Amino acid sequence: MLFVADGVFYAELNEFFQRELAAEGYSGCEVRVTPARTEIIIRATHTQEVLGEKGRRIRELTSIVQKRFNFPEGTVELYAEKVAVRGLCAIAQCESLKFKLLQGLAVRRAAYSVVRYVMESGAKGCEVVVSGKLRAARAKSMKFSEGFMVHSGNPAKEYIDRAVRHVDMKQGVLGIKVKIMLDWDPTGRNGPKNPLPDLVTILDNDAKDEAPVDGPVSESKMAVAEAVAPVADVAPAAEAAPVETY
Repeated sequence: MLFVADGVFYAELNEFFQRELAAEGYSGCEVRVTPARTEIIIRATHTQEVLGEKGRRIRELTSIVQKRFNFPEGTVELYAEKVAVRGLCAIAQCESLKFKLLQGLAVRRAAYSVVRYVMESGAKGCEVVVSGKLRAARAKSMKFSEGFMVHSGNPAKEYIDRAVRHVDMKQGVLGIKVKIMLDWDPTGRNGPKNPLPDLVTILDNDAKDEAPVDGPVSESKMAVAEAVAPVADVAPAAEAAPVETY
């Protein structure tokens, strides 16, 4: 039951931060439990607004979390961490699209602006799905995609960053789904460390016996024998022995 309680705690905490820090570009949180205290790291695009003036906002959030989940005094700490690349974070782009739709921007224009920004940030692929009553009274779904996207297997778990949000519009609720396929990064900063299974690496040929080529070279493809090997002299046949007659 312990891991179920941890999951419920994280889900409620994540929903609380989504409502409170939506304008600050909330992009997820991470919970680290140590024997001494519990550390909650909030990832956002505008960390200065999360901290507030002289740290007032972060102290208010810490007090709310401590009272709601009955943490002893001084055993929970909240930190703010800035998102490294905002264009590669699906939650940040989902929130950005949500605010654009709430401001009255057209769905097609808002979705394509998000897709273009994601691809310019270095992603391999992006897919945006907006569903609901967009213009007419009948609900429909619109999909905007660009680049390369995997949908199955283990790479879909490692390489795909996804987020879902709901927008309360005047005509009804719109659903937003953003999927971003990250590129392979050996350092692990902006993408997974493990390469794709179908990645082919061509190694350089470092043979030292090959002479360097300084200019264009032309060679004939026809096999022409320049010299013919001399035919060996045939040894004379041995003389037959004389036959004596009687």
